[in-house]
Amino acid sequence: MAGTHQEMKAQHQSLDRISTLPQDTMEKVLSLMPIRDALRTSILSKKWRYCWTGMPTLVFDDKIVKLSSNVEKEIVKYKLVNAIFHVLLLHKGPISELNIFISNAEIANEIDQIILHLSWSKNIKKFYFGIYKSYKLPFSFFSLQGLECLELLFCKIEIPLMFNGFSMLKYLRFYDVKITAKMLQQFLTACPLLEGITFTGNHRTDFTGGDKFTFVELFKCLPLIQGVKFSRVYIKHFTAGGMSQKLPTSLVYLRILFLDQVCFHKHDELSSILCVINSSPNLENIKLKMIRPDRQYTVLDPQEYLDLNMAHLKELEIISFHNYTPEMEFVKLVMAKSPMLQKARIELNTSVSDHEEVKMLRDLLFMPIPRASPAAKFIIERPKK
Repeated sequence: MAGTHQEMKAQHQSLDRISTLPQDTMEKVLSLMPIRDALRTSILSKKWRYCWTGMPTLVFDDKIVKLSSNVEKEIVKYKLVNAIFHVLLLHKGPISELNIFISNAEIANEIDQIILHLSWSKNIKKFYFGIYKSYKLPFSFFSLQGLECLELLFCKIEIPLMFNGFSMLKYLRFYDVKITAKMLQQFLTACPLLEGITFTGNHRTDFTGGDKFTFVELFKCLPLIQGVKFSRVYIKHFTAGGMSQKLPTSLVYLRILFLDQVCFHKHDELSSILCVINSSPNLENIKLKMIRPDRQYTVLDPQEYLDLNMAHLKELEIISFHNYTPEMEFVKLVMAKSPMLQKARIELNTSVSDHEEVKMLRDLLFMPIPRASPAAKFIIERPKK
């Protein structure tokens, strides 16, 4: 009988190998689960009871509480806030990554208190935050001095007078963030280690006040930048007024340039983009997503850019290519000035006919200026249905 008991115990232990894992490994496993499920593991055994309190990653979203659709808003708000405070008050270990994405805009005041509670921590390295409302970040947010990665959605930023910057921040993403040009410049200047920025959105960016903020002012704030992505709502401000052929300071660290919804119908936009490219001697990847011009487009004169420097460019990708003259001239220019180019991919807009596609291929085949990298793989595709 004893032997049978020992066998059963050994079999049980072999089946429950996860409980024998090191504590930090178990915490990382729990961090990959929805927080509701992670909390429920506390009933498994004594060893699991408080394991979740050391999770380094916390994710708070609408799924943290499970309620039927006909529950009153006040009850939903109470349950949601109560669950978040319950987790934070019982949590004991350091929080290195925090995600807060809440669609309930009625808990803005409670979120202020949550951020105030978290602002005492110097361990939070990654913070992803968004409420589906134009939520003004409290001043306590700017005390999170350990941040290395920050993503903000649907927020409004007003920088306090005593803000000393995020000295460790390396990656920043804004999506539909309301911030004036002056404050954005102040914010970026106070983050000297930034290596990657993503500014996207639809219409909420607020560059009012008449402050000039073009690519010239922007890149002055980003001496170590390696990768950037901008959507049109930002591009139209950064390219206002056009630019000369080079920026005052060379972007020696910039490797990736991704511009979403580019339109070459304005000389300002085209000249500004070429200026950034020409000021980035180590650029390796260019990705452009085009939009249809709403009026007559400008003309790109390749003779103006004979000194264009793209010595390290490896990949070019253009999406929604309309086959307009400035687009085609841009492709030819890149092909002629990129000796290290390995791949050029063009995805055609649906408006491009088969006849235009054939003509486009013929034009590229008989370029007046030879391709700098004859071995580069050139791909023309239509969008997948």
